[in-house]
Amino acid sequence: MFLCVTLGLSLSVSFSLSHRIFLYTCICISVSFYLSPFLSCHVPLSLSMWVCISPPLSPSASLRLCVTQGQQHSWTDDLPLCRLCGVGTAPNCVYSADGKSTQTHPNEDGHLCFRGDDGLFLYGVFNGYDGSRVSSFVSQTLTAELLLGQLNSSHSDSDVRRVLLQAFDVVEKSYFESIDDALAEKADLQAQLPEGVPFHQLSPQYQKNSERLRELEQEVSGGATAAVALILNNKLYVANVGSNRVLLCKCSSDRQNQVSQIGCPHTVDNEDELLRLAQLGLDVSRIKQAGVLLGQSSTRRIGDYRAKFNYSDVELLSAAKSKPIIAEPEIHGGQSLDGVTGFLLLMSEGLIRALEAAHGPEQANQEMVSMVAAELAQQGSVSAAAQAVVDRVRRLHRDAYASGRPPHGPSQPRGQSLPPPHCGSHEDMTLLLRTLGNSLDTALTPTQGGRFYPVSVPYSNNQSTSKTSVTLSLVMPSQGTLMNGSHAPPSQDETTPTLTNQSPTVTLQSSSTHTQSSSSSSGDGGSLFRQRGSQAAQPDETGRVEPYVDFTDFYRLWSAEHSDGPGGGAGAG
Repeated sequence: MFLCVTLGLSLSVSFSLSHRIFLYTCICISVSFYLSPFLSCHVPLSLSMWVCISPPLSPSASLRLCVTQGQQHSWTDDLPLCRLCGVGTAPNCVYSADGKSTQTHPNEDGHLCFRGDDGLFLYGVFNGYDGSRVSSFVSQTLTAELLLGQLNSSHSDSDVRRVLLQAFDVVEKSYFESIDDALAEKADLQAQLPEGVPFHQLSPQYQKNSERLRELEQEVSGGATAAVALILNNKLYVANVGSNRVLLCKCSSDRQNQVSQIGCPHTVDNEDELLRLAQLGLDVSRIKQAGVLLGQSSTRRIGDYRAKFNYSDVELLSAAKSKPIIAEPEIHGGQSLDGVTGFLLLMSEGLIRALEAAHGPEQANQEMVSMVAAELAQQGSVSAAAQAVVDRVRRLHRDAYASGRPPHGPSQPRGQSLPPPHCGSHEDMTLLLRTLGNSLDTALTPTQGGRFYPVSVPYSNNQSTSKTSVTLSLVMPSQGTLMNGSHAPPSQDETTPTLTNQSPTVTLQSSSTHTQSSSSSSGDGGSLFRQRGSQAAQPDETGRVEPYVDFTDFYRLWSAEHSDGPGGGAGAG
């Protein structure tokens, strides 16, 4: 046994990633089988015996078997991670009347960011619902289908797209194979239970069967949407199933961020998806009016046996000629990344909806890129930047709930402030950030047209960098004297921005010169900055900005009010 393990480890040094993983899996199974007589805990001997007596399988097939066994630790734990990538997460929550937040269920999202052989990188964000089983299953099996030698540098664009399509198909089929027994037991128990009899009137045996039925329902229910990005030969390929979002941000030669969304969400608002459903014989006007299908907005998803096998029992879907909800991905690429500096974003639906609920959907992509660019300029690592962005979105969402203001709308009258219903809760949020080129050393400025969000930690005026300087010309409606270009560093206990009714306006001026990072402050660094666009006023030679609101009438009326009667002059002063 010792010689086998030693030989395996020595040989694995020169093997490819796929062979190393397969050999490592076999060694672990053999060790478990060998040590099982000496261990007090239960060892899955059935798996070891299966490996011994069954015909040899491909590495991906054997790994799919391990996944379905429900191991506590994932086989992907030992895969090499991509160090150009960072992930930020936040759990779901619902707000109470006093503003406190409570997590309603365990985090159901999943993600992956691995580095393979031959310049292959694999990333994914998976938005699970009704449990995390499907998102966890997909993240593991999809890795086995894509990272174990199926792709190499000799493959063409069409080859990569074909492998991606096959991988999603295998993952979908493998998942339903993994719950076959549970589905069969569930159907058998349902046939035994008498119809229309309340639980308390059932016999003890039927009550036991009913409880088991609920356990099985929880075990097999649920699904996941997926956004997967693959980089091979420095080309980007994206496969999307559902309502997650992928953004590619490129920093152009003139230091502007060019943002593009790769693919469209598969929801009832997608005209192409509605056309597909109409061709199946469904009434798309009713579907669009409903807004959701079996509780989810996505028209494509992985898993969810009710949507795949019981759709004929659903009124909206019963007329479909074939499965209306599918797991086929929409694939884009390959897009060359040669000479590209910027970053790639994979976002879960929960993160997107939280930002859109707080500020509206119009500029959500630009706002997200602005926050990422600002955090990359300040944070010490990609992971810290990704987490800081997620934390910021979470705070913006909470502040929108506390303010009682709908997106881009005014506050409610005093005494009538009611939190907007769209901000009463949010789902799990996941952001995967992958830098491209030298984005950590190259200027990335907030995108024109969106808002600019100050970073979580204030810029330090003592730290010399080669990043593009950003001059913030603030116009504070509540102040009469406006200073621009102040270099006094903000206090270290400065809090993060919160939504207020009087937000300052910002003019962004970027230069490509090597300078110190600086952010001018007007004493209210905690307010949300809003950009004025092309009509923004420029500072004069004194560093001041002409106010964009004329207060002449206000000062005249105020002076007249305080100059009448005795003591008016003192009051005016």
